[in-house]
This record gives sequence, structure tokens and C-alpha cells, in this order.
Amino acid sequence: MNKEEYIIMIVFFVLATLCAVISVRQFKEKGFLFNNAYIWNSKLGREKMDKKPHYRQSAIAFCLLSIIFILFGISIIFNNDKIKYLNILFIIGLLIYVIISSIKIEQSVKR
Repeated sequence: MNKEEYIIMIVFFVLATLCAVISVRQFKEKGFLFNNAYIWNSKLGREKMDKKPHYRQSAIAFCLLSIIFILFGISIIFNNDKIKYLNILFIIGLLIYVIISSIKIEQSVKR
């Protein structure tokens, strides 16, 4: 492993740790809510909205991001492209989850 790969690996593990910390805080419903529905809502809308499903969605998304960054770091350590293909599945899964959960949250709000 050369110097550049070592630095990139460290960056991936730092990002994974950061995402894991944010995920845990989102599961506990503590701190800033990292969710577009909350961020782009008006101040009055933020006060009225049920934040619980948005915290859960953000927590799961950050958890999956943490796994993705860990897998990228591991693929650099072992110089294994097969792990990168596994990572593609996690990325696709993350995208599908975010889209479906956003639709479900939006439907529950309209009721």
C-alpha cells in the first residue's frame, strides 16, 4: 500500500466514524436533524412537524453511509475489487431506502 492509498484509507475511516456518530445521535433523536424535509421547512413548519420518522430515516441513511465508507477503506487495505462491487449494492440499497422511506413519510404526513 502506497502513501496515497494510506491517506485515502484514513479519510474513509474518519468519514465512517463521523457518519456512525451522527447515526447514533439521530437514532437517539438528539442534535440537529439532518433531513431535507426539516432543513427546507419553514420555522413554523419545523415546530409543527413530527420529527421522529425523519430522525429514523436520517439515522438509517447515515448508518448505511458508515458501512459504505468502511467497505471502501477495507477494499483499499486488501486491494480487493470484489469488495467494491459489494459496496455498489450498499449504495443502491441506500438510494432505494431513501426514496421509498421519503414516499412513505410523505404519505403518512398527508393523512
